[in-house]
Amino acid sequence: MNQNERIYASEGPTTEFDQGLRQLMLTMYNHTASGLAVSGAVAWLTYSSGLLYAMGSLLYVAMFAPLGMIFWYSFAGQNWSLQKLGVFYYAFVTLMGLSLSTIFAVYTAMSITQVFFITSATFAGASLYGYTTNRDLTSWGSFLFIGLIGIIIASIVNIFMASTALMFAISIIGVLIFTGLTAYDTQNIKNMYVAHAHHGDTEWLDKSAIHGALSLYLDFLNMFQFLLMFMGNSE
Repeated sequence: MNQNERIYASEGPTTEFDQGLRQLMLTMYNHTASGLAVSGAVAWLTYSSGLLYAMGSLLYVAMFAPLGMIFWYSFAGQNWSLQKLGVFYYAFVTLMGLSLSTIFAVYTAMSITQVFFITSATFAGASLYGYTTNRDLTSWGSFLFIGLIGIIIASIVNIFMASTALMFAISIIGVLIFTGLTAYDTQNIKNMYVAHAHHGDTEWLDKSAIHGALSLYLDFLNMFQFLLMFMGNSE
């Protein structure tokens, strides 16, 4: 039994505790769904309006800006106010929508829709597992992080090799890693609530919902992109 489980056992499964946890998870999932909806709408509007082609070199700025924002968030995000965190999250998902608009120029709308629903089902199953399982997934963290680094290195190498077989392998492994990360992140968010619930810090809970939503948003989006790489049909 890990520390968070011992805390939970000592607190007891009170009605107030259960309601607080459900409220946190519901708020987090709502932010995740809203972020995905904003990104999808921005991506489609950018493509359908012709803005994608009118942006020119600015498209590369839009594609790499979210990466810079994530580095900024990683170093400073934990100290931001709730308002600043919320503004950052929705600015980030909007920029991600601009970046994602290129998929409509590469893949058919039908295959994008099919992959989205497959990703949604996989994501929901993995997150449900992370929320309900009694198994401690903490040990998955380092393994998944190493796998993620490996994928990044392999993707960079494949830019020069242009190997279809390697790209297929990267896609499969990427889906597995982000499925695991979805379960891991969900349990981690639940465990943080267990550890902090007795403090009664409302602002901390609201900020945690956005932190968690960002993690799950990235898990979903990366899973979607890796699935699209080997299941999507090109235009």
